[in-house]
Amino acid sequence: MTLALRQPSVIPGFGITLGFTLFYLGLILLIPIGAFLLYTAQMSWADFWQAVSHRQVVASYKLSFGASLIAALLNLVFGAIVAWVLVRYRFFGKRGIDALVDLPFAMPTAVAGIALVTLYASTGWVGQYLEILGLRVAYTQLGVVVALTYIGLPFVVRTVQPVLEDLDRELEEASAILGANRLTTLRRVILPALLPALLTGFALAFARALGEYGSVIFIAGNLPFRTEITPLLIVAKAEQYDYPGAAAIGTVMLLAAFVLLLLINALQWWTARHTRR
Repeated sequence: MTLALRQPSVIPGFGITLGFTLFYLGLILLIPIGAFLLYTAQMSWADFWQAVSHRQVVASYKLSFGASLIAALLNLVFGAIVAWVLVRYRFFGKRGIDALVDLPFAMPTAVAGIALVTLYASTGWVGQYLEILGLRVAYTQLGVVVALTYIGLPFVVRTVQPVLEDLDRELEEASAILGANRLTTLRRVILPALLPALLTGFALAFARALGEYGSVIFIAGNLPFRTEITPLLIVAKAEQYDYPGAAAIGTVMLLAAFVLLLLINALQWWTARHTRR
């Protein structure tokens, strides 16, 4: 019986890399979250419920989750279209447009918020014309959706784009040869291959929008019960030294986002499993 020699590798072995990975994730991610939840657990149930069920807080939940969901759905549709255009077509200025997609990543959120207010205010370049049509964006719930859509678009585009680039076009040609029209090819060939990436992009855009603060507070107007988002309430309570209240609201947001991401990951797993069949 001969012993197989280990192949030389530049990267250290599994044990070392796994240990480093767990240590790094624990230090950066798990310990802060664990300490946050432990701080919240020290509150009594009555104090916790009072903090998270206040009418103003509930109104902010509805706005934050509702606007984040709408923005993520918009990005899911239009982000997929942008990725398709960037991958499948050649045109002048393509590289410039491709670079612009990453602009929300590089731009500070406060700058993005000021830019959106300048654009959509009643005296702005776009807002003044929308005002004539009776449509207000700045300082309304619609403005919150616009801001969240702006910061979430790159997550969908950059998630779908690599999958489109690797998608074998011969499958589409075979579908056309077999007599399928474009709509059937899109529904039966392209969308099943893109669905896991689309769900991932949707989840990332939704999670990013749910915790967004800087770009929203400028365009929202921050009116209680109308345009006040939950992250703003958390910051306001922290500034008032109401750390237990801020931690309680933050825990609700954290648990809700975790449950939603868990459901989306389960849907991704189910989709990928049935796609292979």
